[in-house]
Amino acid sequence: MARPITLHQPKRLEIGAGASARLGAWAENAQRVLIIASEHTIGFAERLGLGNKASIFSDVPAEPDDRALGAAREAARALRPDLVVGLGGGSVLDVAKLVAALWDGSQSLDDVVGPDKVEGRRTRLAQVPTTAGTGSEAGIRALITDSATHSKKAVESPHLLADIAILDPELTWSVPPAVTAATGIDAMAHCVEAFTNIRAHDLIDGYARMGIRLVGKYLARAVENGRDTEARAGMMLASYYGGICLGPVNTAAGHALAYPLGTRLGLPHGLANAIIFPHVLAYNAPVRKEKTAEILQALGLPVFDDESQVLNAAHRFCEDLGVEMRLSAHGADPAALESWAGEAHAIRRLMDNNPRDMSASDVLGIYRATL
Repeated sequence: MARPITLHQPKRLEIGAGASARLGAWAENAQRVLIIASEHTIGFAERLGLGNKASIFSDVPAEPDDRALGAAREAARALRPDLVVGLGGGSVLDVAKLVAALWDGSQSLDDVVGPDKVEGRRTRLAQVPTTAGTGSEAGIRALITDSATHSKKAVESPHLLADIAILDPELTWSVPPAVTAATGIDAMAHCVEAFTNIRAHDLIDGYARMGIRLVGKYLARAVENGRDTEARAGMMLASYYGGICLGPVNTAAGHALAYPLGTRLGLPHGLANAIIFPHVLAYNAPVRKEKTAEILQALGLPVFDDESQVLNAAHRFCEDLGVEMRLSAHGADPAALESWAGEAHAIRRLMDNNPRDMSASDVLGIYRATL
C-alpha cells in the first residue's frame, strides 16, 4: 500500500446488451469517423449508429505489425478523422489507439515505444471490443509486432486511453467456443499475473479478484452457449478488469512466454496465453501460496499446495473448456523451443515482474512440457 500507483480508466464506460448503439449519440458532433476493424468485425459497424459519417479500415491482421499500423495511419491521414473507433479484438483496439494518437503528428512508432513518449492526442477515441480477452479498451498500452525482428513493441501512454469504452455482450455472441475459451483464459491471466507479481497492489488486487471470480462463474457458460447474454456480459467485465490490472501492475512471465508463440508460431494471443497459463501458475505457486489458493477457489477448483497438483488442476480447467493445450498440435517444432525460450527470457519488462525467478532453462522446460 505504501507504493504509489496511478490508475487510468476510460472517461466513460457503457455496458449492457445493445450498448454499442449508444456510440452514435455520444459522437453526434463528429464529422469524419474512421472505424478500425478486421474482416470479422466489419459487420458490426452498422450497429454503432454513426450513419454515413463513418469510413472503415479493416485490414488489421490477428497479430498486427508495423506495416499494418502504417497502412492504417495512411488511411487516417487521407480521411483526417475527428474520431477513431476501434471495433474488434485486442489487436484492432491497439491499432486504433496508435492511429488516433499518431496519424496527425510527426512521431513514428519507434519514437513512442516505451512509457510516456507519446506527445499527445487531438483525435477522440472510442473503443468497442468484440471479444472478451485482452481488456485493451480499458488500458493505456498498445502492442505491435516488429516486422523485421518479430518481437513485440510496447507503447504505454495516458494519451492512448479511450474517451469512451462500450461493452456490448451481443457483439460477442458469434465468437466460436474455442476462441471464447482461449480469450477468456487470457482475461483471467491478466488478472492472475497482476495479482501474483512482485508489483501487486491492494487496489489492483481488488479488480483482479473480481475478474477471476467472473471467469470462474461465467466462462464455461459462455463457451457452452454463445448467446448466454449474462455470461457474455460477465466475461466482458472480467476482460475489462483485466485491462485495468495491466496499467499500474502489468503481467509477468506468463505473457512473456506467450509472446513468441504468437510472433514465431502464429498462435492467436489468447490461445498462446491459455497454453502457458497452467504452467506459470504452478511455477509461481510455491512463492504465492495464499493467492494461488484464492485463484483455485475462484475457479471452482480444489486447493492444492503441491506444484504438480496445481498444474494438473489448472491444465484440466483449460482442457475442459475445449482448448487444445499441446503445442505439437499447433505445429510447434521442438528444435525451435530453445530459441523461443531465449527470446521470452529476454522480455525483462515482464519477466522482472515475476514473483519467482525464472531462468532461460526454466522457460525451455515449460515449453517442452507443453508439447
